[in-house]
Amino acid sequence: MFSRIASFIRRLGVGIGVVTLAFAANGGLQAQAAVDYAAIIASPDRSDADRQTDKRRDPVKLLAFTGVRPGMKVLDMGAGGGYSTELIARSVGATGKVFGQDSEPRERFQARAKAAAMSNVTYLIRPFDDPAPADLNDLDLVTYFFAYHDTAFANVDRARQNQKLFAALKPGGLLVIADHSARAGDGVSVAKSLHRIEESVVRQELEAAGFKLAGEADFLRHPEDARDVIVFRSPVPVDEFVLKFQKPQAR
Repeated sequence: MFSRIASFIRRLGVGIGVVTLAFAANGGLQAQAAVDYAAIIASPDRSDADRQTDKRRDPVKLLAFTGVRPGMKVLDMGAGGGYSTELIARSVGATGKVFGQDSEPRERFQARAKAAAMSNVTYLIRPFDDPAPADLNDLDLVTYFFAYHDTAFANVDRARQNQKLFAALKPGGLLVIADHSARAGDGVSVAKSLHRIEESVVRQELEAAGFKLAGEADFLRHPEDARDVIVFRSPVPVDEFVLKFQKPQAR
């Protein structure tokens, strides 16, 4: 049924980033709020540096995979310079709220925070294993882009971190994680040297915290990557996994 509806949408010329369809609890289909992710990426006030980053991040597909939409409350883990935080802030709009977490202040994020597009963002300087204040417990979405591997060599209790993220999400809330893929068997051993992490380890750690795998995407997969060199000097596009986890609905 879903494939027939998706085909109908394509015949109408509507992009997947404009209309998002989700299975309702009763097994039917319901339309979520329409979000034109391509228009967000094309916003004229975005920086040239961010547009360069777009070339390797494929942000239209990444945002569509998260399902982020107006009015959501979102925690962006490992915000760094704020590239993803800003895209999420643009996606949730004036009625939404975004929290950009990092373990220490970043000058690039602080400079970005002055932009109008960041007016709905709160900067959280907190440890990764205690990422949100106790009263932040009804999040719709957590995003964790290309930073989970860093916690493997930064003296972070990842089990505690994942339990905190689970607690901060509302029932049915989502966690979407993307990271640089390591070879099978490498685990977290190359997290510092190559800035990669084995996908199966991430799955196991998040499932141990209570999350259920809800989806995966292949738009950042690059099988030509041997996954044996540091990501910053890879001669080919880096192979990256994108996973979606859900906090189960309360019974």
